[in-house]
Amino acid sequence: MSVYAEIVNGVVVNIIEADANFVKSQTNKNYILCTRGGVGWTFNGTDFIRPQPYPSWVLDENNNWQAPIPMPVVEGKRYAWFEPNRVWIEVV
Repeated sequence: MSVYAEIVNGVVVNIIEADANFVKSQTNKNYILCTRGGVGWTFNGTDFIRPQPYPSWVLDENNNWQAPIPMPVVEGKRYAWFEPNRVWIEVV
């Protein structure tokens, strides 16, 4: 059995686990072998792309969302994106 995504208008609307014969029999549905993702992700014909986490983030060449500024990397500290100011804030 494999995992398939049902695609409607480029958006994943359902995920199923099925064998290839079942998927082939579903002539009224568009199933794609699912390599990653879930309901709400988009499929661009090649890759599954998760929903945009924040309006200011942009899609990179690997179909991953990137913040306008890189997250700080400080040992022992955690950060969260704060969209209203478009900055990373330390989580304490």
